Amino acid sequence: MKKTLPLLLLLAGCTVGPDYHKPDMQVAPAFRDLPTGKDAPLSRPVAAAPADLSAWWTIFGDKELESLISRALKANPDLLTAASKVREARAQEVIAGAAGMPQVNGSALAARLHSNSNLASKIGGGSGGGSSSSGGTDIQLYSLGFDASWEIDIFGGVRRGVEAAAANTEAARWQMRDGEVMLSAEIAEDYFTLRNLQARIALIGDEAQRQRGTYDLARAKARAGLVTQLDVNQQSVLADTTAAQIPQLQAQARVQEHAIAVLMGEDPEAMEDELERAAPSATIPASLPVGLPSDLLRRRPDVRAAERKLASATAEIGVAVADLYPKFNLLAGLSFAGNHLGSLLSGDNLGEFGLGSIMWPIFHGGQGHANIHAKEEERQQAYYAYRKAVLGAVRDAEDALTRYAGDQRRLVSLDAAVAAAQSSAQIAQAQYRVGLATYDAVYTAQASALSARDAAEQARQAYVTDLVSLYKALGGGWSEDCNACTASASADSSPSRP
Repeated sequence: MKKTLPLLLLLAGCTVGPDYHKPDMQVAPAFRDLPTGKDAPLSRPVAAAPADLSAWWTIFGDKELESLISRALKANPDLLTAASKVREARAQEVIAGAAGMPQVNGSALAARLHSNSNLASKIGGGSGGGSSSSGGTDIQLYSLGFDASWEIDIFGGVRRGVEAAAANTEAARWQMRDGEVMLSAEIAEDYFTLRNLQARIALIGDEAQRQRGTYDLARAKARAGLVTQLDVNQQSVLADTTAAQIPQLQAQARVQEHAIAVLMGEDPEAMEDELERAAPSATIPASLPVGLPSDLLRRRPDVRAAERKLASATAEIGVAVADLYPKFNLLAGLSFAGNHLGSLLSGDNLGEFGLGSIMWPIFHGGQGHANIHAKEEERQQAYYAYRKAVLGAVRDAEDALTRYAGDQRRLVSLDAAVAAAQSSAQIAQAQYRVGLATYDAVYTAQASALSARDAAEQARQAYVTDLVSLYKALGGGWSEDCNACTASASADSSPSRP
């Protein structure tokens, strides 16, 4: 036994199964749709230079948005769930590692037997038994012992299990960070949509008031006999139709307030007073450094999580391969047993044993090899998932850049249309006032001006949303050192439990 143990410990350095190597995923050397020069009419060029995107929302200069995201990262239920999954994965690491360590158990026993049979009297003899007051026999037995067992990890099955568990923990951590990326982008999108709705409500309200002024002018001219009642009716319809858009936009704004509140872990009505306060327009950065497609493999948490799942699936193959090999177990025990508690720990009551065993699966109907094949297929599926995550990340970034560039050009054209439409409305209004233009010209100019202004406001909101989508596609919203990653910090501390 003394010669065998060192040999077993030497063999314990063997680890079966494939070693993991991170796949080399080839991506394009640069993004294709980078709006620069004449393609960046708003002077918002996109460069391939790297940048810190951990707190990208601060570039908008909106303190309310910064506060919302900061609070949501601490209280969002989905992020708290993700943090709990990280803690669960860490516990699974401990469980996996414990399988390779010696297991020690303690036991104690106290028993008393009373019987009136002659057989019990003979068993009791004179040492542990005796006659009781009822005429029978009493037997007492006490024992105290310890046993230890150790399955020596000769072929590395346990080590592969620990490797898989560690990779799963890292994957859970990256999934939590991906949740932070998604959450910050979703709050920003909802917030800018809300601000756009509020701006459109104010715009339409101003236009409705202006149209009411034209309505009063038409009534005055009709009373003077300068125009017919038809002008008055048409302007009344226009003003009322314009004002009728406001309740629908107010309802949409309320829905956005509810969405933001729920993302922050609050009741739907909790944020109304705070979000109804006016806020400045979003500040668009002068330039936008996006880095290179290869940076996505490092910066996108979902890509990192997929890569770690591939590593875990690779290690699981080693666990399955190790099940084909013999298992070596050492078992030892120490116990004290006697009839009297006071002398239980004496040397006369000491017993000990040691045992070594080998178990080798010989025939299990092909179960072991089938399990290996199943694990290999799981690894292949994990590889496909990783490849899909990489391709999806590049596509998300390219799509966001394409929309960002397109909406820049669209917004420039709409701003020019707004300027022309407003000028036409002012000219038509002035000419109608002095009788140089018909009401049809006023009606058409006012409707065109409102349509152009509303379209430009919606395009501006789409432009800002494109920018948010681009930051999300680039994997912005988490920090490597987790200083800005409040949900990651909460993963290291247990939250309040129900």
